[in-house]
Amino acid sequence: MELITSKQELRKAVNRARQEGKKIGLVPTMGYLHRGHLSLIERAIKDTDFVVVSIFVNPLQFGAGEDYEEYPRDLRRDSKLVEELGADVVFAPSVEEMYGSDHGTYVEVFGLTERLCGASRPGHFKGVTTVVSKLFNLVQPDLAFFGQKDAQQVAVLKKMVKDLDLPVEIIALPIVREEDGLALSSRNKYLNSKEREAALVLFKSLQLAEKLIGEGERQAEKIRRQMVDFINSEPLANIDYVEICSVDDLKPLKVLKG
Repeated sequence: MELITSKQELRKAVNRARQEGKKIGLVPTMGYLHRGHLSLIERAIKDTDFVVVSIFVNPLQFGAGEDYEEYPRDLRRDSKLVEELGADVVFAPSVEEMYGSDHGTYVEVFGLTERLCGASRPGHFKGVTTVVSKLFNLVQPDLAFFGQKDAQQVAVLKKMVKDLDLPVEIIALPIVREEDGLALSSRNKYLNSKEREAALVLFKSLQLAEKLIGEGERQAEKIRRQMVDFINSEPLANIDYVEICSVDDLKPLKVLKG
């Protein structure tokens, strides 16, 4: 496995692989890898011949007062995990290498980014689509792998690829959870034991919704209201949003069908 920190060297490595007729896979990450990330890398190794894992904490997708400085980083550990799985390249550029000192061009998707996470994190998805479009241009992958834990992000990136006619297929893979249901996240390290236990209210609220739908409830607001009440029963929980949306365009639903 190669650890590459420059865009020029990355392009050289990918071009060599492409000249050998290899199918290129890309797994974009911000590092501090967990089993969710590893499942993406494993699938990329299975589906392609040459796998690039990017590890880059992207400042553009962090808003004012967010945790850019505190975000967990451990490149040595991450590189070892990637190497053990059998990927070909870890691309770990500096911010200066990725953006330079005079960066002034951004990619922004409208229509999917104003609601949900986008409402409380203005500019977040603009940062995501800009960095991912740069990675797509650098690696020119055939397949790129993302987790469904960031469901809005997947929808936004699919829209970007479609609208800009980018020659890459996005593969979205299932959420990986702890045995008790907590979705794996690099930020889980911030939680103390009480917060860790309280965080399960999110997964349990989804289970509640699934149960209601399974019992025949089709009115989205009735389901949403019960989820809100359930989450509010946990003193440490603070709701950002609870919405029931169509999976592709993220439009809110009133009645569930299918």
